[in-house]
Amino acid sequence: MHFLAIGECMAELAPAAQQGDFHLGFAGDTFNTAWYLARISPDTHVSFFTCVGADAISQQMRDVFTNSGIDDSHVQTVADRTVGLYLISLNNGERSFSYWRGQSAARLLAQDPAALATAMAAADIIYFSGITLAILDSAGRETLLHTLRTARAAGKAIAFDPNLRPRLWADTAEMTQAVMQGAAVSDIALPSFEDEADWFKDADPNATADRYAAAGATTVVVKNGGEPVHYLHGDARGTVAVPPLASIMDTTAAGDSFNAGVLAGIRQGLPLPDSIANACRIAGKVVQGKGALVPIGADVLNG
Repeated sequence: MHFLAIGECMAELAPAAQQGDFHLGFAGDTFNTAWYLARISPDTHVSFFTCVGADAISQQMRDVFTNSGIDDSHVQTVADRTVGLYLISLNNGERSFSYWRGQSAARLLAQDPAALATAMAAADIIYFSGITLAILDSAGRETLLHTLRTARAAGKAIAFDPNLRPRLWADTAEMTQAVMQGAAVSDIALPSFEDEADWFKDADPNATADRYAAAGATTVVVKNGGEPVHYLHGDARGTVAVPPLASIMDTTAAGDSFNAGVLAGIRQGLPLPDSIANACRIAGKVVQGKGALVPIGADVLNG
């Protein structure tokens, strides 16, 4: 199976042990999912579609892709741009983020429709997010949605995490409209209930699942923190319990790694509840580590 993730990977500056020092890493929602999928499903061909600059840090990012087993052959280079950057600050253990992404080349990832179409033609599952939509201008957003719609009509499976981030949008109305446009071109929707309740006023996870199904998704998996995961798949719906954890160190990328687990299960043809149970196990390992990319292997699926 060939999996294609579309979106932005950013440079990350995280506090190091010595005060005033920072560790350079790379992360981003769709990239994180691709990274985890490459770890837990090594027989899946994982590719990432984005744009980077021609500078040294962009090359470092590409090196991370390839060293992680992620195919970068569809990564586009924009000579006068670079990569986005975010800085993590800690205050009594609580993380906050400062972002610099105005010159991010990834904001131009939909400016070449032919390159998008070529990348999608090689894939079996195509994955994008609400953040992917948010970083694009209106024309780029429509280009991406049109290309996804065409790929879906050609038999590609489209997976979508709404990943609602209001500060990336001009206003709430633009965000909710674009997210539901993303849902309308998708087969698999992977929303988080807390965000959906805040911005769509859903009464419960079933309401979230129903709304995405009404938009056109045939499979909806609703994450809900430590509460049971709700799913809707065709005419079937149900819940999967989330195993309790003795400790949680860092919830960064919990949802991204969970999505990788669900998609890996779908790739393997597992029943959806089994895929969700595996995804919960993966996310449970990730939140007990530190940072977005926590080293795990396929053996995580064996408990």
